[in-house]
Amino acid sequence: MPIEIPTDLTPELVPLSWLIGSWEGAGRLGEGEADDEFFWQRVSFTQNGLPFLEYRSETWITDENGVKLRPLTCESGFWSLERPMEDADLGPGMTPGDIVPALRSAQDVEDLRTAEGGFKIQANIAHPGAISELYYGVITGPQIQLATDLVMRGTNAKAYASATRIYGLVNGELYWRWDVSTGANDLKAHASAALKKQD
Repeated sequence: MPIEIPTDLTPELVPLSWLIGSWEGAGRLGEGEADDEFFWQRVSFTQNGLPFLEYRSETWITDENGVKLRPLTCESGFWSLERPMEDADLGPGMTPGDIVPALRSAQDVEDLRTAEGGFKIQANIAHPGAISELYYGVITGPQIQLATDLVMRGTNAKAYASATRIYGLVNGELYWRWDVSTGANDLKAHASAALKKQD
């Protein structure tokens, strides 16, 4: 499936452009062993002209045939290139940025490419239960590797210490895996799925 880059996309989102749209598909909790539960996931990556993608995921527990049994969870956040903020950028809060984006051309973006050929990225992801994650990682073509730099937990949140996520576009499908540590253990498989593009 060819990747179409929206004509109104701010230049620095071009490396992330293959994610834009809605994706749905089936997954498994844990390692995907015989007793691990099945789930269905709907993910969206959207852009509104600002230099980040808005991310949202909804999941449902299913039976082995994909019949939805009950809601599982949801999460949302923002994904962008990792770079120093400039006066032209928006924020903090509702402080407006310049009308013209801070990175104005393909060359401005290309100057951020790493020696290995990718781009550094960051993702902020919030969960129900008073947990938020800040990931840093690298995107190289249609492959992403992320690792938590910071996990913020509320007073009564469940144990959650660190995580990694990997994403890859394979034959037009979005494959991902999420490994988690609660702090009492090393990272271990939390969930994985294969999602098909919906639009």
